[in-house]
Amino acid sequence: MDKDALHIGQSVVFKGELGGGEDLLIEGTVEGKIELRDHVLTIGPHARIKAEILAKVVVVRGHVVGNITASEKLDIRDSGSVDGNIAAPVVSIAEGAHLRGSVDMQKPPVAASAPVPAVQAPKAEPKLEPRPAGGPVSGGPRPAGA
Repeated sequence: MDKDALHIGQSVVFKGELGGGEDLLIEGTVEGKIELRDHVLTIGPHARIKAEILAKVVVVRGHVVGNITASEKLDIRDSGSVDGNIAAPVVSIAEGAHLRGSVDMQKPPVAASAPVPAVQAPKAEPKLEPRPAGGPVSGGPRPAGA
């Protein structure tokens, strides 16, 4: 967790929609919705969350009731508990952690890239015409007496 991350202390109770432009550590109680699409959300060991969560990375060490969507990674530590559906391309669940719900680990859609050029078929070798017997070869020396 970054030193500059916002910290919601253990005695804080928050109800409503919570969003921001920095990493967040929650130790208190939050009910509602938490949205940090480009940042890390850490649920501390004393936290009690009842919310829909959307974040880049979610680390759960406390108790969460609600669905969690992480665009990069979800990590449920040994003290963590989640009652809800989770969706993330990478999911880590420690031994001793609690999860009751479904897990969706689909990869996010890949951005469209430049089209790959088609493979070209090999060029056909020029066909050599058979030359008439005894005739001169064009462009080459002529046999003596021709």
